[in-house]
Amino acid sequence: MKDKIITIKTKNITQKQWVNFLLELNLMKKAWKPYGVDVEIKAPGLKKTILWGTKIGGQISEQGFD
Repeated sequence: MKDKIITIKTKNITQKQWVNFLLELNLMKKAWKPYGVDVEIKAPGLKKTILWGTKIGGQISEQGFD
């Protein structure tokens, strides 16, 4: 099947909004995976944002993100 590509450009977005936006895109990616949809997300700082945003309480302080 042919790849389908979507480009999203954001303007006037705060850092906090950007982080939440990336985390929500990641949640969408996980939700669609069981249906066979493989979503690829590319964004600056994505890996670090997802690692930080998906940690649970004590895991954050253990990794030195506090």
